Amino acid sequence: MSQTGQPQGHEACDVLAPRPVIDSEVAYAGLIWDIARDRVDLGDGVVVTREYVRHTGAVGVLALDDQDRVLLVRQYRHPTGYELYEIPAGLLDITGEPPVRCAERELAEEADLRADRWDVLIDWFNSPGGSDEAIRVFLARGLHEVPVAERHRREHEEALMTSCWVSLDEAHDAV
Repeated sequence: MSQTGQPQGHEACDVLAPRPVIDSEVAYAGLIWDIARDRVDLGDGVVVTREYVRHTGAVGVLALDDQDRVLLVRQYRHPTGYELYEIPAGLLDITGEPPVRCAERELAEEADLRADRWDVLIDWFNSPGGSDEAIRVFLARGLHEVPVAERHRREHEEALMTSCWVSLDEAHDAV
């Protein structure tokens, strides 16, 4: 690790570098997310006001079966007006729940599947200019079905979700 906190040999590496927040308020309190308004000291006498979505965080699950097929779920997303094919995913909205446990829960709830192996694929900020949402995507392998008696009862938008398996190459091309 270099003195800047970047791994040796990597020039383009994100650096954790928070700035002092002079004051913060909730500009809008929503049902799931809030809109925050912060006054931030950027240094050298520069103070800016920024509004952003304060988000709980989320996980996604790239479920890959023994035939190298990816599970996709189809879900209506109102802000876009589309029914989108996505990997199973969900919010980190249970206090103290580790991300991998959330991923296990979402895979079971949305696809009636469990996995024997969980690996982190990527962590990223989905829209860093307007949201603090951090997403962790897991690779789930060793898939098997949740016994029928233990399955989650889907409600609301989950009840309308469908799923399909596509080849890894097809999923890659679709992205």
